[in-house]
Amino acid sequence: MDVLSIDFGTSSTVGVLSAFGRGPRAIEVDGSVTMSSAVFVNDDGLLVVGQDAERRARLDPSRFEPNPKRRIDEGVLRLGAAEIPITDAFAAVLRRMGEEAGRQLGRPPAQTRISHPAGWGTARQDVLRAAATKAGFTDVRLIPEPVAAAAHYASLGNSDAAPIGVYDLGAGTFDCAVVGVTRQGFAVLAEDGLPDLGSLDIDQALLVHIGRAVSHADPAQWQRLLRPQSTVDRRTRRALLQDVRDAKESLSRHAQTHVPMPEPFGDVLVSRDELEALVRPSLLRSAELLGATIRRAGLSPAQLAGVYLVGGPSRMPLLATLLGRQLGVAPTTQDQPETAVAFGLHHVPLGTATDLTVPAFAPVRPPVTPPRPQPWQQQAVRPPQPPPEPRRNTKPWLIALAVLVVVAIVVTVIVLATRDGSAAQSTVDCTTTAQRDQAGFTPCLRSLAGSVPDRATCQAADAVAQLVHAKAAVTCSFGKGNVVSYYQGVTVDAIEAGAKLQIGDGALERGTWDGGGLHGRYVAGLGRVTGIVLFGADDRQAAALYVSLDVRGRRADDLVTFFTSELKPS
Repeated sequence: MDVLSIDFGTSSTVGVLSAFGRGPRAIEVDGSVTMSSAVFVNDDGLLVVGQDAERRARLDPSRFEPNPKRRIDEGVLRLGAAEIPITDAFAAVLRRMGEEAGRQLGRPPAQTRISHPAGWGTARQDVLRAAATKAGFTDVRLIPEPVAAAAHYASLGNSDAAPIGVYDLGAGTFDCAVVGVTRQGFAVLAEDGLPDLGSLDIDQALLVHIGRAVSHADPAQWQRLLRPQSTVDRRTRRALLQDVRDAKESLSRHAQTHVPMPEPFGDVLVSRDELEALVRPSLLRSAELLGATIRRAGLSPAQLAGVYLVGGPSRMPLLATLLGRQLGVAPTTQDQPETAVAFGLHHVPLGTATDLTVPAFAPVRPPVTPPRPQPWQQQAVRPPQPPPEPRRNTKPWLIALAVLVVVAIVVTVIVLATRDGSAAQSTVDCTTTAQRDQAGFTPCLRSLAGSVPDRATCQAADAVAQLVHAKAAVTCSFGKGNVVSYYQGVTVDAIEAGAKLQIGDGALERGTWDGGGLHGRYVAGLGRVTGIVLFGADDRQAAALYVSLDVRGRRADDLVTFFTSELKPS
């Protein structure tokens, strides 16, 4: 099957095509493997992209947007007198890459994989998915960038069982992640990022530095460069920004370089030392964030298979030095770090059509213990019923998505619990897994599960437990996207922060419960796609996570009612 992989970036987009039984190869657009993500609107409303957009920007920069991805939350771009939906701008960039792939294939690609930042939630992913549909793609898979980067480096022979650290410094944002590598696929164990650090921010810092040196010659003209008022001003500013960007890239190879300046300002000599002094605080902040992310995954840098640098700005010599000092391990990069994500998209194992678009933070192929019947194939025994809701036809793919979402949430959230810590000992021994029943429950987990194992189909999930460093795990399915998972060695306190990630901007409801001789607390929340309830007992390291995809017309207190009546030990 021919596959087109697109790393849709803030300033540039990279495409990789795998077809005719051959390995992946980069697609050249406008003579380069990195195509500008810029868009320009013509008089007739037609959007042009790439180098064509860059050239036409010289005519009227007001119709030009160099970084549409950075404006995803605005919904509409105002280019000149036209208002362009952000999905149309995205679609124009993706379509250009698809057209080149189709020209080489002689037909549209059978499958298209598109990267997105790991921190993008459902709303932003929906924008990207809608743009891909407008671009004419049919079978579309969205994959988090750290997963793709890890897949790329694993394909180079770095595929042992140890997780991989990914440091991704792009044009618009900085993202870092720890990605678990298994034979079944990849899982984002922990991730974080800085929305105010990217190569565009470095360019701006260098521009301000240059302004301090020359603005005194004509303060009014310098202000016109910063806030252009005419087409001539915009052209001059655009040319200056390109010269600043070129100077920054030159300083990765040379100790100093000149920045040509428009009249009446004289050219400016800048050195690598000056640039490093400007960006050192931000790069140090990113290095510290990567270290914290590794710790949040329950690991140390020495336990990683490697720390890999992604993105063009990762070529800065200072970055490798700071990361080496902060982490105690030397990071690794390649000759073209800009293409790592695009090539990695090809190596992510998505499998069959039942493997749907990957949600943020999700394992691409969730590791399971074979043979494990899928929830929609199981006949649950006396399953507890959610609160009554109007029934609508459930598409088969929605049930498949339930499994992906459930495992994604479990893996991502539970990893946060693998920090150092201790809990009070209870009468039930939660430190051992020696005694397990046929469903995989230990006495510790069984006391928290109450009667649920008698009313649902439960099975051990040790593959996931091993991946996230839990002592034991059991998943109970009620069918149709309702799953509760029990974890030994995990507390509600540890995973509460991760719960917020799974429901986006949805509100959390907290409370306490009593039952079965136990006292504990719960956290419930409702997002656009999933509803969750986290609960655990105060006196032991055991917690449970209930996930439901049946969120239509429901509120957080409906989830609490279901927990109280059906899940709470009694």
